[in-house]
Amino acid sequence: MKALTYISQGQFGITDKPVPEISDPGDAIVRVTLSSICSSDLHIKHGAVPKAVTGITVGHEMVGVVEAVGPAVSKVKPGDRVAVNVETFCGECFFCRHGWVNNCTDQHGGWALGCRIDGGQTELVRVPFADNGLTKIPDNVTDRQALFVGDILATGYWAAKISEISADDTVLIIGAGPTGICTLMCVQLKNPAKIIVSESDRSRRHFIQKLFPSVTVTSPEECFGKTMEATCNTGADRVIEVAGSDTTFRMAYECARPNAIVTIVALYDKPQILPLPDMYGKNLTFKTGGVDACDCDEIMHLISAGRLDTTPLITHTFPFSKIEEAYGLFESRSDNVIKVAVYPDNL
Repeated sequence: MKALTYISQGQFGITDKPVPEISDPGDAIVRVTLSSICSSDLHIKHGAVPKAVTGITVGHEMVGVVEAVGPAVSKVKPGDRVAVNVETFCGECFFCRHGWVNNCTDQHGGWALGCRIDGGQTELVRVPFADNGLTKIPDNVTDRQALFVGDILATGYWAAKISEISADDTVLIIGAGPTGICTLMCVQLKNPAKIIVSESDRSRRHFIQKLFPSVTVTSPEECFGKTMEATCNTGADRVIEVAGSDTTFRMAYECARPNAIVTIVALYDKPQILPLPDMYGKNLTFKTGGVDACDCDEIMHLISAGRLDTTPLITHTFPFSKIEEAYGLFESRSDNVIKVAVYPDNL
């Protein structure tokens, strides 16, 4: 079967791979019906993910149909439509029992699919711990509606949850890329008093203004002033950083009020520095990634109930045979792209 493969730093390419087989009783084989490209895939391509293994099939955002299951799998069966979780987790170790599934101690725990084991930008994918890593898609939910459940929507949901948002809070979200928009949607579920979104890209600011008219949208240059104006000069109660640059990291703690929570969701490609002498007395609480994607059942329920809809994020669609073209578009941010959906050539 054809698979998009991490060949070497800076190079992905389509190669031929054998069809995956059940190798553990908890495995499932899923036929991919729709996948997407994530910025984390680009981090792998450019060598910013040290754990990524050359030769693996990339991709961790996907939905599909279960083809086969191991004898220990009870949650799903062949024929079920499913969303695949970005993380694999055993559900039994110390960290899993506490809901910290990103830190699962199994050899395949955490972010494995498309990073350390073969992922989903292909025809068939083997999913370890299938009872934990697969979420059934209800009949009233389309593949496009479910596509982001296991990764960027799970990230946004997790970020909103750990930020401890109250009804009278002002929440600042830094970054309106795909994960930032998913975070915004999940923050809205908490009904805070005010939401501010800072984004450097003009087309994405326009996208937010059109889709979320009640949200205050600002550029990074005006973010501090807009935040102070909205909060009577106290600063944001909650800041969620989803952009991942030196300037946005600094902006996050500068725009936070004293005793605020700053949640860092972004994946950085180099270390960041906390200027503790400058921050002394601000008493900030920092919460950092990566995502504990263990709320996918609840997220799917919210989609089915009409409370979450990420389909507007899918701005471009390609067949698998043109996936390298899709990567070029996504990486260059051409044509106002937000997210790309990739479907099998035989559909």
